[in-house]
Amino acid sequence: MKKSSVDFLKRMMSAISPSGYELEAARVFRKEAEGFADEVRHDVHGNTDVVVHKGGSPRVLLAGHYDEIGFLITLIDSNGYLWISPIGGWDPQIPQGQRVSILTAKGVVPGVIGKMPIHVQRPDERSRVSPLTDLWVDIGAKNSKEAEKWVAVGDPMVLDQGVIELPNGRLAGRAFDDRAGAFVVLEAARRLSALKPKAEVHAVGTVQEEIGSRGAVTSTFGIAPDVGIAVDVTFATDHPMMEAAEKREGKVTLGGGPVLVRGANINPLLFDHLRKTAKREKIPVQVVADGRATPTDADPIQLSRSGVATALVEVPLRYMHTPGEVISLEDLENTANLLAATVAAIQPGQSWIPL
Repeated sequence: MKKSSVDFLKRMMSAISPSGYELEAARVFRKEAEGFADEVRHDVHGNTDVVVHKGGSPRVLLAGHYDEIGFLITLIDSNGYLWISPIGGWDPQIPQGQRVSILTAKGVVPGVIGKMPIHVQRPDERSRVSPLTDLWVDIGAKNSKEAEKWVAVGDPMVLDQGVIELPNGRLAGRAFDDRAGAFVVLEAARRLSALKPKAEVHAVGTVQEEIGSRGAVTSTFGIAPDVGIAVDVTFATDHPMMEAAEKREGKVTLGGGPVLVRGANINPLLFDHLRKTAKREKIPVQVVADGRATPTDADPIQLSRSGVATALVEVPLRYMHTPGEVISLEDLENTANLLAATVAAIQPGQSWIPL
């Protein structure tokens, strides 16, 4: 992968952008797109629509969400401690003892998540996970008056974990769910800007996926695509303790290539088009099945207006919703290449109606 693309990914990963507060990630996404796109639009919710080959046909949507899980301040108590509420789905074991970065009107304020030390806990408390309601954030303030000089109720925060490089082309950090997907759709659009496809391409960074795929609902309705491909991350099952999950979710290997989902809300003709493109381009892919609605942007894309031919392409990820998510640069490159080749091969008037 080009160094410039890796640098773009790292800039986007450093953004503090939990659901509903995505502006930092959106700014990085938009600035990168301005270097090659025909048009860069943004809407009232914070979605960014990057248009390539404007006026082409059919209209194709590529969606990856750039929000992440986090917290927001619900109360500043008299002693200056911050009480918090989760944004998105948290494993309550993860936040304990972590450092946080709080995004405020005056800049980023550091803090730590506190809890009662194990030494003074009762025996029954030691054997259970502390619920999120028993955790607070300490910013070093002496009282509420001092704390309120720096932070305010409603300010968002994320765990303070940057990206680190691991051997074998792997990166670790928070928010690869789903900055990886947002990165992939923009990299695919960059390739398509040179390939000159027949289709009009909309590479969309969506918001609020972690609290219900809200950005995909509004952006898809506005764009009205004929074809939609959501890009998200999925559970790699190649690490310890995943044997039972593998039986439920399917076998997925980090570095094994993009994951193509088959199931109830996946258009079978679009799935076949993706798989045939991967074979023609010699891109390794993995296949999993999901008989339910998926907790991704693919669901609202499929159901928008009178229906959209929809596919879900996923990037293998270890340790989802932790500050140590691990991803493969090779998988990101292969996923972007697959999307670009797939869209480039779509022809005007091509039918996606299963008959």
